[in-house]
Amino acid sequence: QVQLVESGGGSVQAGGSLRLSCAASGYTYSSYCMGWFRQAPGKKREGVANMNSDGSTSYADSVKGRFTISRDNAKNTLYLQMNSLKPEDTAMYYCAAAWPFRRYSCTHRREGDFGYWGQGTQVTVSS
Repeated sequence: QVQLVESGGGSVQAGGSLRLSCAASGYTYSSYCMGWFRQAPGKKREGVANMNSDGSTSYADSVKGRFTISRDNAKNTLYLQMNSLKPEDTAMYYCAAAWPFRRYSCTHRREGDFGYWGQGTQVTVSS
């Protein structure tokens, strides 16, 4: 059974940094496309970034240059390094793994690529 557990959220002032982690288990983690999503109160969930099984990455325009997605296959862990945080980054952040048919390549622009989700970790950025 696929299990994803996020951690690392918290409260930070604008301009600060946080690193989110997502511990994965229950499947061949290293060969799966993974992504990060977020949902702010009253808003639709949006894709933030994804990393394909070959290590290639893609980012939403709103976070490009500030956020970095990475993975440690030895630890079965996905990361999201968030720098220069802004109040508009405040949201619940979710880690997701692609469906098996999308395991090599997926995109954060298409939520339907992802079939497995964590419970989320809250990020709050104050001005």
